[in-house]
Amino acid sequence: MSTDRPQAQPSVQIDNARVRVTEWRFAPGAETGWHVHDCDYVVVPQCTGKLDLETLDGHTFSTLESGVSYYRERGVEHNVINPNDEEFVFVEIELK
Repeated sequence: MSTDRPQAQPSVQIDNARVRVTEWRFAPGAETGWHVHDCDYVVVPQCTGKLDLETLDGHTFSTLESGVSYYRERGVEHNVINPNDEEFVFVEIELK
């Protein structure tokens, strides 16, 4: 499933035996690309806005609020897309 969307830019801040912490920066319209997490994880939004979560079952739009974290379990294949007109940033903490 390829697209012409720009790619979100990850910056790994910590990667050790217990956690991987990655800052994700999404230009308007950018995506992560399809992927599956091997670990449970927590996302900490750094701004407020919507994200489009594309799964094999369709699209889900979520409104995220700066500093309000959420938890997800590993194993769901998905693609995250920034539908906003401005950059969207979050920190992802994978629990190894």
